[in-house]
Amino acid sequence: MLSRHVQTHLQTLLTHFPCVVLTGVRQCGKTTLLGSLLGDWQRFDMENATDRAQVLADPDLFLRLHANKLLIDEAQLAPPLFAALRVAIDRDRSRKGRFLLSGSSSPELVKQISESLAGRVARIEMAPLSLSEAWQLPPSQLYPLLAERANIADIQAAAAGRLSATQVRDYWFQGGYPEPWMNQDETFRGLWARHYIDAYLLRDIGALFPTLNRDRFRQFIALLSQLSGSILNNADIARTLGISEPTVRDWLRIAHDTFLWRHVPAWDRSAAKQLVKHPKGFLRDSGLLHRLLRIADHDMLVTHPAVGKSWEGMVVETLLRGFENAGIEVEPFHYRTRGGAEIDLILEGQFGNGHLLPIEIKLTQHSDKRALRVITEFVAAHGCPLGLVINNDERPRWLNERVLAIPAACL
Repeated sequence: MLSRHVQTHLQTLLTHFPCVVLTGVRQCGKTTLLGSLLGDWQRFDMENATDRAQVLADPDLFLRLHANKLLIDEAQLAPPLFAALRVAIDRDRSRKGRFLLSGSSSPELVKQISESLAGRVARIEMAPLSLSEAWQLPPSQLYPLLAERANIADIQAAAAGRLSATQVRDYWFQGGYPEPWMNQDETFRGLWARHYIDAYLLRDIGALFPTLNRDRFRQFIALLSQLSGSILNNADIARTLGISEPTVRDWLRIAHDTFLWRHVPAWDRSAAKQLVKHPKGFLRDSGLLHRLLRIADHDMLVTHPAVGKSWEGMVVETLLRGFENAGIEVEPFHYRTRGGAEIDLILEGQFGNGHLLPIEIKLTQHSDKRALRVITEFVAAHGCPLGLVINNDERPRWLNERVLAIPAACL
């Protein structure tokens, strides 16, 4: 079994909350992780008709009989459970780590968490394998050091590459879904990806949103694969697919809420600059992106027009997974002025003495002067303790006194 970095954070949350909800895309490893938890957890799967009938026959009585160490898998399929769960938690609010729910994101799950379990539950997102998880390395210390008042020398030391360029390339091409990682047969990997796309897009998302036109939505996801890493214009998407702009907004929300798409809003808090305010986004798994774009191998990838945006999306997702697994809350934004100056990623959170971390992402080993000037100006204007450039260099290097270039191999 592949070890997962999020497990430590999950155990921490269970010591502080009576109920924890673990969400994530299908086939990212939720069930496997939950099966590895220590202790005598009783597991009920709501996709199993017998288990679901047992839970829903009388949810209040069921929770009284299973008042501790209860794990409900795919909980979004049992809506009546949530009101009863609130009563069960309130019956003994001081006891922690009693209930653990898992599920793919759905309107019903989000609604029940916000309405029935507000203040009683912690929610944690699990993603497919991160770069270091794929190669079974321990979590990088870079993430907590960036969030603390860490010594700059410690940050630089943590930014040393831990993987080879070949390992980074292989992960970038393959993506992070666990099952293909555990089977090295290329024929299987191709078949798995094709059937995953069909099953997840056409069956699971269609079941969550019964009025969704599944065939058109599949065309929409195929179009998003071509737009991954680009500024989005909903009117252009609507014209291309022959649908309305409100439908585009709804479908983007569905793609984001079901963990296929990463919505990245524009950072627009600058009085001195005229900023582009359209969002951008990425297909969240680079392997899935490459399958949708019909990129067959590494050689085709490095010559494909989407190579730079694919690399950017992989690095963005790796960073966000690293912070999530460490239990550090950050919000992603992108930055672009109307004059064309841009920064690939602005993270808003707690970073030493500041709350912004600008990050430029480069596929090459070196940064161009324009990109360095833009991030340097942003660091100075917003009082950032540090700016990062993530590239394919062999070791970290200071580009100037406030901007550190680090290799993607350290993530």
